[in-house]
Amino acid sequence: MRVKKYFLIFAFVVVSIIALLYGISPGWFAQTFLGISELNLNIAHILRAIMCLYLSLGVFWLYSAFNNRLRNAAVLTTLVFAGGLVIGRLISLVFDGVPKPLLVLYIVLELGLVPIAYLVYKLPE
Repeated sequence: MRVKKYFLIFAFVVVSIIALLYGISPGWFAQTFLGISELNLNIAHILRAIMCLYLSLGVFWLYSAFNNRLRNAAVLTTLVFAGGLVIGRLISLVFDGVPKPLLVLYIVLELGLVPIAYLVYKLPE
């Protein structure tokens, strides 16, 4: 189905951009978007690992956009991916407080993506 295919291509593009922002230069990302002037080596390591996790999922989504057999599973993983992220962010919001504006934007976007991914998943083949 075209909607699922285009949804997966869109998910690949968005997650790839976010991943590359995190991981190409973690120090620049932390300074620019989070106001962290001195990035700890361990946090840089985590950001680069997150970059590769996001990119690997994104590549799976892109591949699945062109593979009928995997398309539904891939759409379902976008729902699980966004849902897991938003749950973690909401837990942090409750226990840690309000983060920088970019991270609040991520909460809103991921929260919005969950029902959209569900609706796309439920579309007939």
